[in-house]
Amino acid sequence: MPCLAPSTPAFARTRPASARLRDRVLALSLVALPLLALPVVAAAQEQSVSFIDTDGTEIGTAELTSTPNGVLIRVDLGSLPAKSWLGFHIHETADCDPETAFEGAGGHFNPSGVEHGLLTETGPHAGDMTNLYTDAEGRVQAETLNPYIRFDAGEDSIHGRALMIHSGPDDYQSQPSGDAGDRIACAPIP
Repeated sequence: MPCLAPSTPAFARTRPASARLRDRVLALSLVALPLLALPVVAAAQEQSVSFIDTDGTEIGTAELTSTPNGVLIRVDLGSLPAKSWLGFHIHETADCDPETAFEGAGGHFNPSGVEHGLLTETGPHAGDMTNLYTDAEGRVQAETLNPYIRFDAGEDSIHGRALMIHSGPDDYQSQPSGDAGDRIACAPIP
């Protein structure tokens, strides 16, 4: 019988070496397999989208990051009206055709069928977000957490929607969409 270290458990001394090797490989596989999936899961939980204006010119990006409490949306945009409050929403579809002034994107994303507005008792839509403010050059960098949307499949999924910038501020209560003015920039979310 081979000499075994004193720390080797008694049950290991009675099992064949091939069984012990198989158990070790199985144990390592159970630990390693989920680790291999991590980059895929992380990639599916972050997405970058580009905004275009009504001329079809790219004017900036939005970074979307899944969190346990919704989706964090970080925007970096330029070529917008200077020193202005602008409505910022998620619209129903990812149709950002500048030829139609983005009308194909539909209304605000509202899977729960509630009223529009952050100031209404029965709101807000899942697509209602806070206004953005531009600087003297028409640039804005901002982030907002939307707790009503998810990356996962389902009725509150952000996929197949559009981020929309309007020409004026959302008043957070007018029905059906906050009286925020024309659609001036759109970012499809595939």
